[in-house]
Amino acid sequence: MPFDLAALERIGVSAQLAAHYAESGWLDRLGQGVYAFAGDTLSAHGAIKLLQARVAGLHVAGRSALALQGVRHNLATREAVVLWGDVRFVLPVWFTSRFPSRYVSARLFNLLEGTLAGNSLTTPPGVTDGLRVSVPERAVLELLYDVGTHQGLEEARNLFDGLRNLRKEVLGELLQRCTSVKTVRLFLTWARETNVVDVDALQEQYTLPVGSDKRWITRMKDGNLLSLKPHG
Repeated sequence: MPFDLAALERIGVSAQLAAHYAESGWLDRLGQGVYAFAGDTLSAHGAIKLLQARVAGLHVAGRSALALQGVRHNLATREAVVLWGDVRFVLPVWFTSRFPSRYVSARLFNLLEGTLAGNSLTTPPGVTDGLRVSVPERAVLELLYDVGTHQGLEEARNLFDGLRNLRKEVLGELLQRCTSVKTVRLFLTWARETNVVDVDALQEQYTLPVGSDKRWITRMKDGNLLSLKPHG
């Protein structure tokens, strides 16, 4: 697992001493202020945990979060890890050169704090302790936000079809705070088609930001049109 100078200083190793250890072969210098023990095999999860300590709100998101919780479709061995965070940030080269990845800082939800913030992130069984990962209800909305830009429509639908046991309360709280009309409408459309959740009950209990009563149309990156009704 990589560590930074702050971690080294807590055990009495200064920046100068760390540089000396790197020159002597005891440490590997991964990037500016980031080291690992010589010969250690780095894991993506360990590296992400270090980034979590540096970047507000950073977590495994969207398609990658769904994959860690068993929702997969033709998952490639070296598929890019999708990370989201609360602030603008450029992933360091030492990380991206080892782990293909993409970082998103879009504000998809308003006022996501307190209990809801805690309930929408988890550490799934079998992954590194303390790794922050979107729960399926949040991850699917992050996935749908990416549709038409970084995410293909067909694969997104295949992943959506694999969803099970979504919690209406968590979904409702997230959807009513969602800043993307496209994301809300696409979720409602597919949820109605798959019955993954009772859309009518969801809309009765929560005020969802679906925009105007007009059909929403956009041209996706691949040139195809996406057309969505307001209530699915």
